This record gives sequence, C-alpha cells and structure tokens, in this order.
Amino acid sequence: MTKIDLALHGAPIRTPLAKVARRDAKIWLCLALMALDAVALMAGFVVTLIIEAPRSISDGLWTAMVGALLVHAAIAFQNQAYNPRCLTRPLKSCRQTLISFATTLLIFLLAAFSLRVTGQVPRLALGMGMVTAVTLLVAQRLLICRIVRRAFGEMTAELVIVDGANLPPAYLKRDVIDARASGLRTDLDDPYMLDRLGTVLQDYDRVTIACAPERKVEWARALKGVNILGEIVMPEIAELGPLTTRQAGGVTTLVVSWGPLNRANRVKKRALDLAVTIPALIALAPLLALVAIAIKLDSRGPVFFRQDRMGRGNRIFRILKFRSMRVEVTDANGARSASRDDDRITRIGKFIRATSIDELPQLINVLSGEMSLVGPRPHALGSTAGNELFWRVDRQYWHRHALKPGITGLAQIRGFRGATNTKRDIVNRLGADLEYQHGWSLLRDVSILVRTAQVLIHRNAY
Repeated sequence: MTKIDLALHGAPIRTPLAKVARRDAKIWLCLALMALDAVALMAGFVVTLIIEAPRSISDGLWTAMVGALLVHAAIAFQNQAYNPRCLTRPLKSCRQTLISFATTLLIFLLAAFSLRVTGQVPRLALGMGMVTAVTLLVAQRLLICRIVRRAFGEMTAELVIVDGANLPPAYLKRDVIDARASGLRTDLDDPYMLDRLGTVLQDYDRVTIACAPERKVEWARALKGVNILGEIVMPEIAELGPLTTRQAGGVTTLVVSWGPLNRANRVKKRALDLAVTIPALIALAPLLALVAIAIKLDSRGPVFFRQDRMGRGNRIFRILKFRSMRVEVTDANGARSASRDDDRITRIGKFIRATSIDELPQLINVLSGEMSLVGPRPHALGSTAGNELFWRVDRQYWHRHALKPGITGLAQIRGFRGATNTKRDIVNRLGADLEYQHGWSLLRDVSILVRTAQVLIHRNAY
C-alpha cells in the first residue's frame, strides 16, 4: 500500500514521480506499438518484393502498399488496437491487431477487385507477405506485453480514497489517500476543492472511493466531473451480486440476473443438440432395443426409470433413464445416492451404469427440448451431500439452472460424478457448472462432447 500525502489548505499537490513516469511511458509505448505494427507490415511487403523481384513491381502497387499502411493505421486506431490496455493484455492486443489487419486486407482486396486489377496482383508473393506480416504482428505484440508487464506491472494507475470507512483488504496494494487527514472534501460549492480533487486524479486511470454511506451521493456527484473511471465501494449490495444498473421511467434499478445465452447462442446450441441427437438415436436404435430386452428379462418392472429433476429456469421435468434398480427399492426422490456395492442395482443395471448406457434415453429429453447434450447435470429433488440438501450447502446452487441441464458437462469430464458423500462433492460440481455457464461457447460444447467419450467408463460410475 502506498500512502500519498497531500498538502492541506490549498497548498500545491505534488504528483508522484512514479505516476508521471508511468503516464509518459504509456504514451511512448503506444507510439512504439504503432511504429512496430508499421514495421511488421513493411516486412511483409519486403517478402513480396523478394519473391516478385523489385523491378516487376509497378508504381501502382507501391502506391497501394503505402495506402494499405495508412488505412491499417486508421483502422487499428479506431479499433482500439493502440489502447494502453493492449500493452499488458496479450490476448486483447493480438485480437485487436488481427481484426485490424483482416479489415485492412478486406478493403484492399475489394478495392483491387473493383478496379479490376486483381490479375496484376502477385498472388504468391501477396500470400507469403500476409503470412509474414501476421506472424510479425503477433510476435511483436506478445513481446511488448511481456516486456511491459515485467518493467511496469499493470499499466493501469489506480487510486483509493478513504473517507470515514474501512479500507478493503483487496485494495492494500494500490495508492491510498485518507481524505480527512489530507483535507480533501467533496464540497460541490467550493470550486477550489474540486480543483484539488481533479489535480489528485489527473495522473490516474481509475479511482475507488471507500466512504461512509451518507457520503456516497456526494462522492458520486463529484466523480461524474472527472475524466477517469470512478467507482464507489458498496458492501451493502454485495450479496445481491449486481451485474449492472438500468434506468427506465426515471427509476434506477440494479440488474441482478440475465440469461447466460442470448437468442443467437441458444439457436446455435439447439442446432448442435439436434445435429448430434437425431443421428445418434438412429444409430443407437439397435443397442437401445437390446438393452430394453435385457432389462425386461433381468427383473420385473418398466424399461425406463422416470424421475422429477430440476431443469432450466428452476422448472421441474421428468428425466428418462434405463432402469438399473429393482422396482420395489427404487428411490423416487433421489435421497439416497447409489454406492459401489448398492444392493438395489440389478445385474444388467450394474453393467449399464458402469458404461453410462443407462443415460442414453436422455437423448429423448434432448430431442424434446427439456435437456441439452452439454450442461449442468440435473439432480433429483431430494439429493443430499453430507446429509444436507444440495441447495442448502451453497445458495448459488440455483444459479446453475439458468441453462438447460445436460447429459454431460464440465463437471463430469473433470471426474466430479458418483455419490455425493461430502459437501465438497457438490461444491466441486457447482463450481464447474458455474464456470461452464459463465464461459459458454459452441466450441467448448464440442470439446466437452469429445472428452466425454474418454470418461464414459469411470471409477465413480456405479
């Protein structure tokens, strides 16, 4: 924690030398990033010259190269590719520069096509130049991020102002000002005091205020006039888990939930479900029939086991599984988890549970839209962990139902399956389910499906 002492009663405030150095370095580093991008593109053009031979390059192509450099610089600048955050965040830096390069290339090719000069463009040389330019762009961006993080750490300069409140432990490593000890106030009737506040904040990118409840409105009003990101610590609303705020009809509300997938992503996920489920049901039809016959011959009772489970939106649905237990001892509420030597499991049931074949009828649930191929596993209403109902172990349990339940999921491929004998068992599964929900992508669903094939037979499957 760095404490910054301010002079009292209007005396000059000295800007910390470290902040001045970081501010100046940020400017020069961003300029260096622009120059290195230009060098990377020029290197790509040099490859073009070497392959095509300099004498065969027309004046028009030279002009196009210079124009491409200027267009790329403008697009990259507009695309925030030279934002200071690109100095320390490799993924963001590479993503922004690649998008800028792709946009520039598209404009270049469209212009060449419109002017009907595509035949004059040396395609092999252009392709090699593109590969070289992209390689150098990514390499120098990664190198810059590595150097900057080692030399400066995070380039974002953050200040915490404490005004009659406790300093959160998470802010101990930031610059800290005690407003009362430094004579810093949020007096909206005193322009000189507001000038002092502006002077303090001029070399920072973010300021966080930790103040007494009655001071929050004044600090909020004062911060709206400064040109940096301003935040106020609100521990009283932490348990609500707010996502953002919304204003409608003059009323301000806290947004505490929204669906993890927008409509387009829900369509993608459903398309994947149908594309896999329909062919799978057709291909597995002989196996399903054989298993059904074996179950009927092994013990009396229905082929399928139906049970109420919690689905998307906390709505209850009936899950389908091949029956693996004797009817007279079946646990309808799921209060008792199956164990390795469970005497309720039939001979056929032991095999289909060990190979996960008992889960295959859930493809019908997927086809009907009640489930998805990938998602949080639906639990029986009476399921317990350490003699405690799942939702009483952690209240975040209900958050997992924002998505459709799945036949498999991130928790399953990580080995979190089987009996929940301790509270830790459900905590591990819940953590994986929420991680999947917050980082959903179609590619991740495909990856989980592929990896599921590796854990169909698992030591915790019984």
